[in-house]
Amino acid sequence: MRREGSPFTGVGTVALKEAADHMTSARMHLIMLLVLLTAIGAVYGAIDRIRETTAQDPYLFLKLFTVARDPLPSFAAFLGFLLPLVAIALGFDAVNGEFNRRTMSRLLAQPIYRDAVLFGKFLGGLLVIAIALVTLWLMMVGLGILFLGLPPSGADILRGVVWLAVTVAYAGVWLALAITFSTLVRSPATSALAALAVWLIFTVFWSMIAPLVAGLIAPIDPFDPMSVVNRFEWQQLIARLSPQTLYGEVTGLLLDPAARSVGPVFAYQLRGAVIGAPLPTMQSLLIVWPQIVGLIAAMLLLFTLAYVVFQRQEVRA
Repeated sequence: MRREGSPFTGVGTVALKEAADHMTSARMHLIMLLVLLTAIGAVYGAIDRIRETTAQDPYLFLKLFTVARDPLPSFAAFLGFLLPLVAIALGFDAVNGEFNRRTMSRLLAQPIYRDAVLFGKFLGGLLVIAIALVTLWLMMVGLGILFLGLPPSGADILRGVVWLAVTVAYAGVWLALAITFSTLVRSPATSALAALAVWLIFTVFWSMIAPLVAGLIAPIDPFDPMSVVNRFEWQQLIARLSPQTLYGEVTGLLLDPAARSVGPVFAYQLRGAVIGAPLPTMQSLLIVWPQIVGLIAAMLLLFTLAYVVFQRQEVRA
């Protein structure tokens, strides 16, 4: 039977309602307080480190995001570690919470399709994350101007905006993962633990798993030097199955204009290059474009899985 009207009718309403619920929840307030305090600590540590070690640097403003001072990580590393937790906290009960509160049947009784419900919940969570990231980025820009006395250049702003968009896509991967588990599992606690387990594997253990798997697939032959290169390529390929690896490579290229490769730099990559000369923003973006596409593809794949499962679920009053 052919459906009438657009399946996206009501997406904006559901998204805004979901975003408003997140904004006013105590859970979101506690998470953002933790994120804000950690971000401020990372920024102040980076500013002190830059003052101590840097005199003249053409990329001074971008170092606010990548320079770290022990024991705090850099701002970019901090986002790569904690942002998945924020996304999981926003999405682990997006669908099963409605079932447990017995509000899903009333929600679907409205003149909207299931498409709008799931799209709205995903976009609402992503909107909250985007607002939080833009706020943090503007705070970084303001503190950098205030304490370093150096306004960012146009190239710095462009690189920062592109990196911010990639960061939103990276958060979207984990939000889609949390919503997928929320769709597959009826218990919010179980879906949260499952999403956290996946995050723990890809964040902590994947760097140890990748060399082991690469060694089994492509063992090193002591009489064949190319076997070392082959093993390294396999290890790099397996490591890139982790969203955090992809995000780290994008961050390293976009926030360091002098970087020319996400891996080891070979001689042919330096042919005709001026050592220390920055790459144009578009060139850096082209180098990490496969990683960006990988993040977007992972987000779409996970959301598609949640969509298919949600469309097949039975909803009872």
